Amino acid sequence: MQSSEADLKALMLAGLAGDAAAYRALLDAMQARFGAYFRRRLNNNEAEVDDLVQESLIAIHMRRATYDRTQLFTAWAYAIARYKLVDHFRRKGRAATVPIDDSIALYVADGSASVDARYDIERALQRLPPATQALIRDIKLKEMSNAEAAAARGMTETAVKVAVHRGLKKLSGFLRSGSES
Repeated sequence: MQSSEADLKALMLAGLAGDAAAYRALLDAMQARFGAYFRRRLNNNEAEVDDLVQESLIAIHMRRATYDRTQLFTAWAYAIARYKLVDHFRRKGRAATVPIDDSIALYVADGSASVDARYDIERALQRLPPATQALIRDIKLKEMSNAEAAAARGMTETAVKVAVHRGLKKLSGFLRSGSES
């Protein structure tokens, strides 16, 4: 149902006088009108249309006390909608928009915990004898096999296993205690 200027103004005046039903009818009528207004200007982008309709209705509600009763209601209401549209275009022009389905690309993994852990491990490794440090780096960080590490260091596989086990045990103690001694 298309409401005329006189009907809308009457609903606004009744709403200002405290008639909740008239005010609700006014907002419903303006919701339909604003939807058509924004749809034409935003190429039927329903998400943006809905947002702007709601922003405009909220603005009308918040500024209803500023309405001059001697003026046309629709001119006042559409001025608010126009300002909301201009604000929307300003925001959109300054910020990149990403569809919600693609929003995962906006999140960056926080790598600070892994950086902190790597730093702590490096500090603890430095407290071990150089030969043990080298074996742990070869086996655990470079993922060499015990046989490869043994051949590279001129040791037996059993000696490598024992040295790495003891080194990891000390390393674990250093990390658990957090002490620098």
